[in-house]
Amino acid sequence: MNPADDRKPVSVSKAKKAISDYKKALGQPEGLAELTVFYCEETFNLLTWRGVEDESFYDALVRMFEQALKYVLALPQGQQVPYLGRLEQVRDQSPNVGWGVAEDFDQLWADVGLAEGASTPPV
Repeated sequence: MNPADDRKPVSVSKAKKAISDYKKALGQPEGLAELTVFYCEETFNLLTWRGVEDESFYDALVRMFEQALKYVLALPQGQQVPYLGRLEQVRDQSPNVGWGVAEDFDQLWADVGLAEGASTPPV
């Protein structure tokens, strides 16, 4: 997602296409969890050095966070913990971006049964 030249636009569609291509080719649950969590992490890495004033960018981030939760929670419980920890770190950064991202992340987190501040799988 991070373009080599910061004058070039950020391409959410290229990043999402890579995940879609992986899903079609292999579709392994752990790989999908890794790619979607990584997408969310890299989005916040991008936002530390470059502002984005595009609502659709943030809508795509929220949708990817939702997908990441879905893929992570589909894994065996023992494999979920590291991914949930990484998503919790992403979620902790969300209040810094505005656009309703933090509220959406919190709602998605609660909707899947995760407690506030907890990165352990629901039982």
